[in-house]
Amino acid sequence: MKKPLVILALAALAACNDEAASSGTPPVVSSSVSVAAPAAPAAPKDTARSSGMTTVVDVAVGSPDHTTLVAALKAGDLVESLASPGGVYTVFAPTNAAFAKLPPGTVEDLMKPEKKEALRKVLMHHAGVPIVQIAGMHDGQTLSMADGTRVTFHVKDGKVMVDNANIVATIPAANGVVHVVDAVILPPSN
Repeated sequence: MKKPLVILALAALAACNDEAASSGTPPVVSSSVSVAAPAAPAAPKDTARSSGMTTVVDVAVGSPDHTTLVAALKAGDLVESLASPGGVYTVFAPTNAAFAKLPPGTVEDLMKPEKKEALRKVLMHHAGVPIVQIAGMHDGQTLSMADGTRVTFHVKDGKVMVDNANIVATIPAANGVVHVVDAVILPPSN
């Protein structure tokens, strides 16, 4: 079984991350996004899945609004990494509509095998550690992401954004928390 580089990046981030994470059950923010009960995996490969607990990947797989994200995770070989039962992930999950806001052809281009590393960078910019709940986010706070960059939270009038994306729902998982977002969060260009 091969371990993608993202596991090492997430472990390193966990060891050096300086943000405080709040504990407890995350509130679900009102949303028009459908998040169905996660589909049961055909052949469980890890403890969280085999015990019936929902991982951050299961949350995405179970949502009809995240089929583009699931396809991208598969194309980037990141499914197994985010299904890890020992993870403490904060995942920002763009909806299909969020991906549709990108310039025409962007998603299709990133899904090409020769663009795999670029796709992985974009996807890894949507996962960080530790778990950060809505209640623990404050204006100007940053979070280290698996791609080695940071995102910034913006809190105003009870609404929470991460960089340019609104958090429209929050779903707890056995190995982290999924914040559904209405835009793809692009990593800073070098």
